[in-house]
Amino acid sequence: MQLEDGDPARRRGRQVNGEVSGTPQVGATGEPSLQDMPEPDDSGTEVMAESWEAEPALGDRDVTPRGATQQAGQREEALMAELSELVQKVVKSSSWWERHGVDISILLCSFLLLPAGFLCLRSAQAIPFLVGVLILGVVHHTLTVKGSHLASHNALTESKSWGKVWAIFFIELCSAFTAEQGIYNHVKIHHGYTNIIGMGDSSTWKVPFLNRYVYMFIAPLAVPIITPLVALDLLRNVKWKAALRTLCCMFLGLYCHYWLLLHISGFQSPWSALLCMLLTRSLLAHPYIHVNIFQHIGLPMFVAERKPKRIHLMSLGVLNLPRNILLDCSFGHSLISCHVEHHLFPSLSDNMCLKIKPIVSQYLKQKKLPYNEDTYASRLQLFLQRYEELMVHAPPITELVGIQ
Repeated sequence: MQLEDGDPARRRGRQVNGEVSGTPQVGATGEPSLQDMPEPDDSGTEVMAESWEAEPALGDRDVTPRGATQQAGQREEALMAELSELVQKVVKSSSWWERHGVDISILLCSFLLLPAGFLCLRSAQAIPFLVGVLILGVVHHTLTVKGSHLASHNALTESKSWGKVWAIFFIELCSAFTAEQGIYNHVKIHHGYTNIIGMGDSSTWKVPFLNRYVYMFIAPLAVPIITPLVALDLLRNVKWKAALRTLCCMFLGLYCHYWLLLHISGFQSPWSALLCMLLTRSLLAHPYIHVNIFQHIGLPMFVAERKPKRIHLMSLGVLNLPRNILLDCSFGHSLISCHVEHHLFPSLSDNMCLKIKPIVSQYLKQKKLPYNEDTYASRLQLFLQRYEELMVHAPPITELVGIQ
């Protein structure tokens, strides 16, 4: 499942019933408790990402940071409401093309490139063959990362019914993962408990027994193999009908890729076709793993009993990377340069996150709130230098005194 922090290695997780409205309404503060979340087998295919109203970090209504006054808590809520109102004005004034059309067009163009990629692989010459690998690799990650991520948040359409269809298509057929578990892990846990120790702290990305170089540069090649294996394990948590649907979609997606390599690209042996599948499906696995750890791990971590309100939680615990044309197209703005905006307003599409970025950054800086930004190279160097501290040992808990 190609979702940020809803990755193939995520083994815990359950299902959530979420409702998505047409044009999101920003600023509601009602937050369900963890006990209210349904189990994975409660609703079958009716799992969908929640709207902005339901995605704030859970528990804010009951717990305020130690030493903070009631007035400070009300001020934080007012800040989020004010920012939400500014963003909502932009959303209401945006056309369907801006809200959904741009990202749908990118996904559609990716589909249209598939024939060229498979045909290039027929060539016996190195350059056309490598072009084919590049095309199929980029298209695969565009569909499985960008497509799955947008579908999990119902950001591709304003229809709940079509949203369910796209979630199954991108997450199960294209990504070989289970939609129920992927959406729950990403939307309910990671977004609901961003950087909360033991919950949404990105700990499922950690593999402590691997050294830094193996983890950062070799292990990502195994992502295409790990993904369906973990999905099969997670099927125990869903109803048998949903499990059967997922198995059929996973098999169909993988077999179609294999069949096309044999019959369109002209591979002579099953092993060469399988090797090519692995190569194309792992082409951007390194930045995929890197992006998911760079943007949260190493930033402030909290415990559920002493965490800030939503606007502080997301401004403190989320980081933006610079724009990159390859990663912008294949992963989407909300996972690269607009990750802060995405965590504040998760049901917006990639293009809308990019559109509200100046408003959000200016507002947070104006209110003297953190707005974390760093370069890919800088974060890579940081993780190589502090790998033991960040990826092996338990992260320190941030005290909240004075952040208000």
